[in-house]
Amino acid sequence: MNSGNIIKLVRIASLISLIGNIIICIAKLVIGIYANSLSVIGDGIDSATDVGISIMTLAVSFIIGRPSDKKHPWGHQRAETMASLILAFIIMIAGFQLFITATGKLINVYKGTVTILMPHIFAVIVTVSSIAVKLLLALNQYIIGKKTGSMMIQANAKNMTNDVILSASVLAGLAISHFFKAPIFDAVTALLVSLWIMKSGIELFMELNIELMDGNTNDILYKQLFEAVNSVEGAHNPHRARIRRMANLLDIDLDIEVDAAISIYEGHCIAEKVTSAIKEKIENVYDIMVHIEPYGIHNNEEEGFGLSEKDINN
Repeated sequence: MNSGNIIKLVRIASLISLIGNIIICIAKLVIGIYANSLSVIGDGIDSATDVGISIMTLAVSFIIGRPSDKKHPWGHQRAETMASLILAFIIMIAGFQLFITATGKLINVYKGTVTILMPHIFAVIVTVSSIAVKLLLALNQYIIGKKTGSMMIQANAKNMTNDVILSASVLAGLAISHFFKAPIFDAVTALLVSLWIMKSGIELFMELNIELMDGNTNDILYKQLFEAVNSVEGAHNPHRARIRRMANLLDIDLDIEVDAAISIYEGHCIAEKVTSAIKEKIENVYDIMVHIEPYGIHNNEEEGFGLSEKDINN
């Protein structure tokens, strides 16, 4: 899949997310006010945050489509990573807010100051309906996120999944509390969900942190890189290999050795063949920089940067 098609899919996913969240937000606020349900109104306000997130992802989808310029010679792909990082913080903050609320409820239950009110039937209906719609939206974001390799869309899918679990846990907590006449179940359920949400936000942050630091989480890519180089006649000893991820694209640097007796032009031709072989082996390559050295000059000492075959095979 080429870069243009990927960006198009990311925009479609962002637009679907925006429309879906607007519908959910309006429905929750209107029904919440009509049914006099503070919990549904609060959920509607949370959905308004999701609308803001969807607007951000849609805006970023246009930013990453811009070509490189004087101020951004590497292009604008990292805007997606930054947006994903913001999403990770939003998820962690949402989890922390729920943790504080749940803790407060537990304290109030202990003090005996909590009164359980039966929710209006319309409030229940809109909550159940929003869970179903949100589940479909999360599935859509997850599929497109995996297909395009977009961390931003995958992060949005996680955020929506958290919303589904949160809404479902609220319903489950209310049902159990009413059935057993024990309001503590509602608070305990919310507390457990808050911990799960914070955990997912932290995991997403750590994953994005590796990308921002140009770290390696996929040895398979390096194995494919070395296999591609070794398939080219005249290319030897690939080393100092570095693969950096920029959103869904990959930027690759590496050194290879060629016969010292050949001309510069012949060495260049080998480097071009290596570039073509890598692009055939690895998808979504943004740029490849191949540096050629005379065969045998590299002494296999510890490098200050990059990876070689022995690093991956160890």
